[in-house]
Amino acid sequence: MEGKTIFSNVKAVILAGGSGSRLWPHSREHLPKQFLNLAGDKSLLASTVERLQPYLDKEDVLIVTNDQQASGEAYQLLSAYQTLLEPVGRNTAAAIGLAALFLRQQESECDPVMLVLPADHLIQNVSAFHAVLKKSVLAAKEGALVTFGIQPSRADSGFGYIKARASESKEGRCSVVKFVEKPDAKTAQSYLDEGDYFWNSGMFVWKVSRILTQIERHLPDLFAVLEKIEAAWNIGVEHQQAISELFPSMPNISIDCGVLEKVIAAGSPLLVFPCDLAWSDVGSWDAVHEMLPKDEDDNVLVGNAVALDCKNSLIHSSHRLVAAVGVEDLCVVETADALLISKRGETQRVREVVDELKRRNAQEQVLHLTVRRPWGEYTVLEQRPGFKMKRITVDEGASISLQRHQHRSEHWVVVSGTATVTCDDEVKIVTCNQSTYIPVGSKHRLDNRGKIPLQLIEIQVGEYLEEDDIERFDDIYGRQTNI
Repeated sequence: MEGKTIFSNVKAVILAGGSGSRLWPHSREHLPKQFLNLAGDKSLLASTVERLQPYLDKEDVLIVTNDQQASGEAYQLLSAYQTLLEPVGRNTAAAIGLAALFLRQQESECDPVMLVLPADHLIQNVSAFHAVLKKSVLAAKEGALVTFGIQPSRADSGFGYIKARASESKEGRCSVVKFVEKPDAKTAQSYLDEGDYFWNSGMFVWKVSRILTQIERHLPDLFAVLEKIEAAWNIGVEHQQAISELFPSMPNISIDCGVLEKVIAAGSPLLVFPCDLAWSDVGSWDAVHEMLPKDEDDNVLVGNAVALDCKNSLIHSSHRLVAAVGVEDLCVVETADALLISKRGETQRVREVVDELKRRNAQEQVLHLTVRRPWGEYTVLEQRPGFKMKRITVDEGASISLQRHQHRSEHWVVVSGTATVTCDDEVKIVTCNQSTYIPVGSKHRLDNRGKIPLQLIEIQVGEYLEEDDIERFDDIYGRQTNI
């Protein structure tokens, strides 16, 4: 009961819009790491929400993510929570400012405390997390701006750092002296030796009014956009419509650089609670190797993997058998359409691979071969110039949107279940071992009104076969985008 009392008038804002590019090929643009099960049977996002229990309920959680993720593979997970959808990424200051504005409008009479939590972190010591959360909420209710500093276990150049005035520690909290961007290895070691530096967790606690005041003072350009969004809401413009139209004009800057560093420079207090949470940002395949159980040779084997005379390696298989012989200090990660091989200690550079794939406009950085949709899933079986073959599963009672394509026709062969097919003005039933044809430019829809999943093979024919060749006219899942 004491915990529930402390957490009265508290809301959690979970930032879930990151790309997780260093965990490619598992983490991809439309399904980044926060939606993956990397450390157990739950996604990192689901685990983040679960850690808030029993103090906060689902209705106390607000998730900020991007509209591509919310309309795609993560739809079912996100649909259980209140969400704000960013049309483009604008870093943490914009996301936090938008969430604070939304909470101020929804909770106009009570000025709630907001917990800002990244969606993609692993915390194994949950009791320690709860203990520091209680202290930080009490401090925030007194008007403090609070962050968490993770006790560093090694000199790691992959993290930002917080320098604290540890000599003035009081009730487990210190004043923040400065934030430091990711240092080189030598500088990181000097921080560890000095002892007053902590890893920057990206977790914050403060009252809505306090952070909005600081944004207005230190990021006036960003605050001006927030005022325009609020004005649109006040005249009845739907929340998401106003965000879609105005959010792209936000400056792209982190809350640390844009606000908190300026708060410190202005002489205002910012508190850090040093804590040891068995924490990981799961920011690379090296981090995955570190957090998962190992064999006697410090190997981590996931999936259908075999390691003979191997040491200190990660062998991660999702589909095929992956066998390694006589290797040391490697990360080998396999998916249905990609294979990553990296030296241990170099996996931060995987984002360079993703940058190269973006330059090539390669689909391997955007989608997996099997893609979840609100209505079911599809798997690309083969793709060559002029045609693409998919296996499509439509769940019971589900329906794809009413749509059309400008560049491709489609042939559907039903393998199991019964399809209700709309093609322009015609509606017909197609059963197992029957087929139908959708011409280029025809408005069409596929419904599963049966009691079992509908499975079919789709063959697309055309000169352009990408997923953005979809013009939607009606969608029961509320998707407005072209994917």
